[in-house]
Amino acid sequence: MAKDWQEISQSVVDGAGLLREAHPNAMKAFASLGAATYPDGALSNKVKELMALVIGVAIRCDGCVGYHAKACLEKGATREEVVEALGVAIQMGGGPSMVYGAQALQAYDQHVAAQKG
Repeated sequence: MAKDWQEISQSVVDGAGLLREAHPNAMKAFASLGAATYPDGALSNKVKELMALVIGVAIRCDGCVGYHAKACLEKGATREEVVEALGVAIQMGGGPSMVYGAQALQAYDQHVAAQKG
């Protein structure tokens, strides 16, 4: 059965909101880390999102895959760039990363379809 990656992505956002209410100091610190990590620098924000997607594949995190597949699209990553990045994840992680790599590509494709309407 195919996963609903949009729902998974939204659950990450919803979960973060729940944690922000329960432990605002920890989530403020987490948000500060992201704000310091993701701006363009030596690496573009898009490249950093591709890295995050690949790490999500490597650690087999559905929420990470869904969230960062959407972020890759929003930052202008093409399907070809996502596919190449997933190739690195597969090479580094073997069979389990191949399974999650396919799911990450499905997540990206679902977000593209949703963006088109």
